Amino acid sequence: MRTISFSDKLALWTTTGLLLLVARPVLAGPPYLTDDPEPVDYQHSEFYIASQITKTADGTQGTLPHIEYNYGFAPDFMAHVIIPYAFNDPSNGASKRGLGDIELGVKYRFYKETDSIPMAGIFPLVVIPTGDEKKGLGNGSAQVFLPLWLQKNWGDWQTNFGGGYWINNAVGAKDYWFFGWQIQKSITEHLTLGGELYYSTEQMVGRGSSSGFNLGGIYDFDEHNHLLVSVGAGLSNISATNEFSSYVGYQWTW
Repeated sequence: MRTISFSDKLALWTTTGLLLLVARPVLAGPPYLTDDPEPVDYQHSEFYIASQITKTADGTQGTLPHIEYNYGFAPDFMAHVIIPYAFNDPSNGASKRGLGDIELGVKYRFYKETDSIPMAGIFPLVVIPTGDEKKGLGNGSAQVFLPLWLQKNWGDWQTNFGGGYWINNAVGAKDYWFFGWQIQKSITEHLTLGGELYYSTEQMVGRGSSSGFNLGGIYDFDEHNHLLVSVGAGLSNISATNEFSSYVGYQWTW
């Protein structure tokens, strides 16, 4: 049996980290990583075309673009799909492009907000390994996310918080917890600004936990057309996880 050298393990860990970062941009409540418990209204739809990019010491990965569709198929329920066109530009190596890992999910709001108690919902996700892992465009194994999200509103302010458990059986990967807290304020009739903090336990053997932040905004041109933008970076394990990240998306609602 061949003994795996330290250099082989290092290469494996680096490759796995890239795959995780490529897969991870499809997690989120645009333009943030922290999601919310509020589904699309019954028999209504949301459609996004967007790009999400993450830069690390090993290169730049993301989607260019991805499309997202959400549909309220029953009261308090929402079906969800993201189909990404992924890219992987390693610091040393050729750039790769192609289909990334497809994300499917169902959101269910089981408690509506009251004056004292926040809205609550679950949003289980399955990420299908449709991307080519050898090119760094996919995870190489299916992933499952089991989160609980909460939301509270007061005046022009809104906060979303919660998290859940990721199950990931890819080579070199670990199951891990993700938590996020996001707050935003309506500045004008059209503009909302906000930010978030997030934390993840160790996603890859030997890498340790990570954390980061995003600052962003949503501009509503009218009730159907919306521009979403955020930028951020890591707060720990920065070079390995997030030296800089961004999200830019256009959303149609009807």
